Amino acid sequence: MAAYLNGHRHCPQPLDRLLARAALGNQADAAELLDVDAFLRQAPDFTGPRKRALIDAVLHLLGVGPAPQAPAAEAFSQRGLHPWARVQVTAVKIILAHARGAMDEVGDQDVSLLRSTQHPGAVWEGNLLIHLSVLHALSFVCGLDQLVEQGIQTVLEHQRKDGGMPFICEEDTWVTATAGIALHATGADQRVLNNIAGHLISLQDPSGGWSYSERAQLTDVDCTSAALEVLQLTDPAAHHIAIRQAVGSLHAVRGQDGGFPTYLAGAPSEACMTAAAVNALATQGAAQHGVVNQALAYLSSRQHEDGTFPPDWSSSRHHTVFRAALAASVDAGGPGSHGERILRRCRSLVLDTQEPDGGWGQQDGAPSDALSTAYALITLTAVGDGRETLAAATRASAYLLTQQRPDGSIASVPDSIGPRPFGFTIPALADVFTLLALGHLTHRITPAKPVALGGMTTAAAAGSYCLPRPPARPGRLTADA
Repeated sequence: MAAYLNGHRHCPQPLDRLLARAALGNQADAAELLDVDAFLRQAPDFTGPRKRALIDAVLHLLGVGPAPQAPAAEAFSQRGLHPWARVQVTAVKIILAHARGAMDEVGDQDVSLLRSTQHPGAVWEGNLLIHLSVLHALSFVCGLDQLVEQGIQTVLEHQRKDGGMPFICEEDTWVTATAGIALHATGADQRVLNNIAGHLISLQDPSGGWSYSERAQLTDVDCTSAALEVLQLTDPAAHHIAIRQAVGSLHAVRGQDGGFPTYLAGAPSEACMTAAAVNALATQGAAQHGVVNQALAYLSSRQHEDGTFPPDWSSSRHHTVFRAALAASVDAGGPGSHGERILRRCRSLVLDTQEPDGGWGQQDGAPSDALSTAYALITLTAVGDGRETLAAATRASAYLLTQQRPDGSIASVPDSIGPRPFGFTIPALADVFTLLALGHLTHRITPAKPVALGGMTTAAAAGSYCLPRPPARPGRLTADA
């Protein structure tokens, strides 16, 4: 572990540098490396107090920074929190109470909640960060040494070959669902798609939703939306029961504002999750028309004038943008409509921020990366036609091809965030979203006749979420243009 951390002492990410150096004993050297306020601005506003307390707890455990002060009262509020957040908040509460010599603030119910997550050999909900937070908290409670020791042994079973520890055990369900959509977009063999759909059905929760991993029980809108699309695109007749249950799961968490949260009904709606739900529900036809229209109104209200949206589960601003562009293209409407405004802003953003190398970076001033470029290319295929759009798409696809390794995989910077705004890496997502972007582009380019390209065909089926659909306005990009 020390060798792994030593290799990250000069990492470009400020938080990683701080954590590595502090864990290795260079607390004084690490203390000035992170602007906490700037870092927390990468997380949604409604999570702010909780994330501030989490940062304070982590820095305290590493001996960095001033002594923790009493957190804001809302930092430990359990109201409206999903199970992961309740456990994380409680662990942080105990850590900071111990730091301030205020263990009298910790109740028996707090300790009981944390103890309920500990089972030898099992990481609760597949989340190692929460597991470790719980162990730190319980280490300050008398009489639990054996429980903590067992938890440590469980953690060590997940140490990677590079010496480091992952944030979660795996994210296979989410990757499988998005890969299924990407493979459908590029004309993969139906047997492959059937296998993916069958696997997803085997993992569907009784509530109708899906979690990011088969190790977890908490379902979310993101995974449910992607899995619903895979089933609809693969064989809607055969999967109609699972599809109906998935639609019901999405409706069950829909907010009064027309938007969708990530996890629970009553939690704040989020633009990224709303776009994902729109793209899934739009596959169900006219029955979802009212829900889709209200969701687009919410989505339009959350978009900034520059085309961006509030922070989501990706470190790239183009992540929600591409999803929103696809959602808006379901029914863009006339000038001034919610869909038209979303598309116009998305188009301006991607055209104005393309780098000279043809790619896009995660934020202003960031170098191009494959994931951000894939997101932006999907946006370009959704926002309309014209020479400027075609030229930008051509440069983008050329950039993506420069990032492909000899084995076919795609090189990219880390992109995923969880818990927000902490970043982690799922390498396969660069492959999935690049394939998806090229599938979109292939669908928008109309050759004289279908042309087979290494197993892919230009006759990709129309779909939603991440799948190409007919353009929102008349006209198509043509191969000879």
